[in-house]
Amino acid sequence: MRKPLVAALFALVIAGTGAAPAVAAPAPAKAVAAPAKAVAAPAIQAVTFAGTVSLSNCSGSVVRFPGSQDDDPALVMSNGHCLETGFPAAGEVVVDQPSTRTFGLLNSAGTRLGTLRASKIAYATMTDTDVSLYQLTTTYAQIKSSYGITALTLNDTHPTAGTAITVVSGYWKRTYACNVDGFAYRLKEGEWTWKDSVRYTSACQTIGGTSGSPVVDNATGKVVAVNNTGNEDGGRCTDNNPCEVDANGTITVREGINYAQETYQIPACFGLDNKLDLSRSGCTLPKP
Repeated sequence: MRKPLVAALFALVIAGTGAAPAVAAPAPAKAVAAPAKAVAAPAIQAVTFAGTVSLSNCSGSVVRFPGSQDDDPALVMSNGHCLETGFPAAGEVVVDQPSTRTFGLLNSAGTRLGTLRASKIAYATMTDTDVSLYQLTTTYAQIKSSYGITALTLNDTHPTAGTAITVVSGYWKRTYACNVDGFAYRLKEGEWTWKDSVRYTSACQTIGGTSGSPVVDNATGKVVAVNNTGNEDGGRCTDNNPCEVDANGTITVREGINYAQETYQIPACFGLDNKLDLSRSGCTLPKP
């Protein structure tokens, strides 16, 4: 699991070298006439830190569902293994547990704007997926009014291989850009097993502290997964060294490759006023 470590800080320093600046092309020897009217290319909206949060030990984001209303209590999403109470055991599901945890809300540049506070852990588990959803004491409208921040929306359809994505870490205030490489039928790490996990291409070298980061589809700006783990040193199905298990039980180890858990299935489990309802039609999240 991608929790903060001293080694992760060292890795951040090593990996922090910036790209070389662009150099202007030399002018042609002979001037040529410009076209009568240049047509501007459509602007590409870069993924930013707006709406992400920093936790004491992980990353996260303020999220909403396609059906959420502005006056609904806002939610913060992170990993199940980022809970202040420790890792949930395999098979354990936490529902409606009181919490006063705080989160540092970030703007587009990664600057801390203020503190959000939880009223409860609405849902958390490390079974089938690795997710936590905290209900806040403030609504989406209040966050927008106080800080000018709009929550990130969870996409409610399955992500697609090849999609360009960005992992946005509020803990490190750093982003990682790559693509969805594919999906692991089962991802096993220690006592936990996750279903249909997102596998990144090798460019997303996430580190400790990026746990819980939203994985954003660059084209839509919507969240398609939550970052959670990676195989650090080639170990086979052990802590910090997850392995892939296919439908036939064949195990594959991909050293240095990182993973996330899909979030498209979450909106179906929340109803009016962002209230958790695990009995709703279409809800497939594990139940207590």
